[in-house]
Amino acid sequence: QGQLVESGGGLVQAGGSLRLSCVASGVTFSSYAMGWFRQAPGKEREFLAGVTWRGISTYYADSVKGRFTISRDNAKTTVYLQMNGLKPEDTAVYYCAADLNIDRLRSVRCDYWGQGTQVTVSS
Repeated sequence: QGQLVESGGGLVQAGGSLRLSCVASGVTFSSYAMGWFRQAPGKEREFLAGVTWRGISTYYADSVKGRFTISRDNAKTTVYLQMNGLKPEDTAVYYCAADLNIDRLRSVRCDYWGQGTQVTVSS
């Protein structure tokens, strides 16, 4: 059974940076597209960034393009989200997810989800 565990969330001032990590187990990590999502109170979960199984192609939501960077290390079965220039509106619970199909993943339909990590950006 696949399991994803996020870490790296916390409290940061506006303009600051955080790096989220997500370690996968119980799946053939190198076969899966990986992505990061977030959900703020009262809002739907939204796609932020995705990376294909070999890490060749990346995709970003307009809201984070140029500020966030997704990367993966298949040897460590880990996907990262480097977040720079954080804004108060980035405050949310951040989730990583895995799916065999990058288009399904970008549609917020994924086989596996992590439990989430809180990111809070103060103004």
